[in-house]
Amino acid sequence: MGNIKNIANMLKPNHDEINRQKFVSILRKKILVDFAEDMKSVYKNKVEPKFNDLNSRLPINGREIRTHMLKEMIFKGWSSLRYNAQLMTWLSVKSCIERDLSKMIELSNKIQKLNPTGGSLSLDSNVKVPREITELDIHLMPGCFHTEYTDHDVAQGALYHYGTSVFSGGLQHRKLVKGSVGTSIANFLKIAFPNFKPDKILDIGCTAGANTIPYGEIFSNAEIHGIDIGASLLRFAHARAESENIPIHFHQKNALETGFESNTFDFITSSFFFHEVSVKDTNKILKECYRLLKPGGLMLHMELPPSNETDPYYNFYLDWDAFYNNEPHYLKFRELDFKLLVNQAGFEKNKLLFTRIPNFPSTSKEEFENSILNKSTLRRDHG
Repeated sequence: MGNIKNIANMLKPNHDEINRQKFVSILRKKILVDFAEDMKSVYKNKVEPKFNDLNSRLPINGREIRTHMLKEMIFKGWSSLRYNAQLMTWLSVKSCIERDLSKMIELSNKIQKLNPTGGSLSLDSNVKVPREITELDIHLMPGCFHTEYTDHDVAQGALYHYGTSVFSGGLQHRKLVKGSVGTSIANFLKIAFPNFKPDKILDIGCTAGANTIPYGEIFSNAEIHGIDIGASLLRFAHARAESENIPIHFHQKNALETGFESNTFDFITSSFFFHEVSVKDTNKILKECYRLLKPGGLMLHMELPPSNETDPYYNFYLDWDAFYNNEPHYLKFRELDFKLLVNQAGFEKNKLLFTRIPNFPSTSKEEFENSILNKSTLRRDHG
């Protein structure tokens, strides 16, 4: 087939579109860094002392801080700007996608027929899409993860991929090189568990495939599977993986009941997936992971920090998404005892590891490796 055009590089924004996207990236940085520091200063110098005078103590959680910050003009202004910048993120790439959608669909269809690298795409229109996805545009992304506007659609996959590039464009510490989460986890495994050579890998909630592809680069001999409920996401992911010469098998499945046989995978992972499902479904998905994981396998999920590990103000700041970014399970997830949930799903307490992994794309290799090896809690054995 020769060189395959990469669907992740197809869009050709014009002069105005490029500058609009750059503006949105810079605006988001201004809001999330500079303006956020101004808001924190108001909290420290005004709201916190006032709270202390009224209650003879400092706030103990983000909810208490939120009650008082809602009255402050700086929060109202900051929140309004952040909300609209989130909407602008998606709108800044929408015109490009609509203009080139037919070309992306044509490429996706061509790749599906040939599967030049050996990956695959398995779609199932009978998969039940969860209510929190059909009723809300998560991340304020128009159409969310599941909407299809035409036959063989890839629009939502393109919107997610190109939109998140704008989303992170102005924040160097969140620089995207492929999928920064998948790249970080894969390199963490390589360093922390050098003898771990998985035969089969499962990525849950793989969206447009950016965080699935790095596992194929690090573990090139592994058979890799990614699941999600959005057909458009998966078509985009499959086309991208094939063009990058990474054979991945993408499936339209609900993580609650995947249909895979028990003891199938050596490694199961996800990238900021669980905070977008209910507590009830989190329990079910962890039990499904336990069923699917082979004896001696590893499971690793990158997620938001638990609220009991961060200070009250940072909890208030993080939980903005629960109220304004259409992520209704966000706050409750952060308050969960995830260790207990994993144990209740069947995993042994003495084999659980909770750690922080640096962002690999924006960290030097030496610094990343030292950070992993110097963690006193790191277990070299697994099972």
